[in-house]
Amino acid sequence: MKRTLTRTALLTGVSALALSVTACGAEDAASDAADSAGSAASSASEGAMGGIGSSAPSDSGTPSEEPFGEGCAAVPADGEGSFTGMTDDPVATAASNNPVLSTLVQAVVQANLVDTLNSAQDVTVIAPANPAFEAVPPDALRAVLADNAQLTAILSHHVIEGRLAPDELAGTHTTLGGDEVTIEGSGEDFTVARTVTGTPASVICGDVQTANATVYIVDQVLAPAQG
Repeated sequence: MKRTLTRTALLTGVSALALSVTACGAEDAASDAADSAGSAASSASEGAMGGIGSSAPSDSGTPSEEPFGEGCAAVPADGEGSFTGMTDDPVATAASNNPVLSTLVQAVVQANLVDTLNSAQDVTVIAPANPAFEAVPPDALRAVLADNAQLTAILSHHVIEGRLAPDELAGTHTTLGGDEVTIEGSGEDFTVARTVTGTPASVICGDVQTANATVYIVDQVLAPAQG
């Protein structure tokens, strides 16, 4: 799963995600995403795929503390989309049940990354919440839908090798796309400087556990370095 993917025209590409979701209708899109993610979860449980996160699962895979951050209040209190409900599903399926991440799920489905994420054994996902996509200028939204390689590169930049606990999150980490992302901070205060809008991303709900990933929800879409 760890493969270097083409990364070009990031600023013109990322924002197509939010426009696509809005144009198609939020409720129908979220339903389709959940169905796609759920189907992928079933196949992932049988498959032998495990390219990313090939290291053995870490002890941090079992949550020892509650998720933190003011954004956690938007997560459902119960059901499959709640913190408890997400723990027993692989990450793409877990996200599809959480309305806070519906735009991200649509992007993952479109990029055909559901199986890839669900079958990963041990990863950290920096997950842009819906407002993160809304923050991207609308006129930059369309191009990525016509270029799946760009979409895949952007999404892959949000997935880090290894399952990171909060005290391991700060630092420079290798992503699924083969590049690096640098996270600064400590405790419950973390930021990522490089984003599509130029506004640093903040973790608004951290240490969310799924069956195969630790998730940190952020308020901006990250941007890989151009090159």
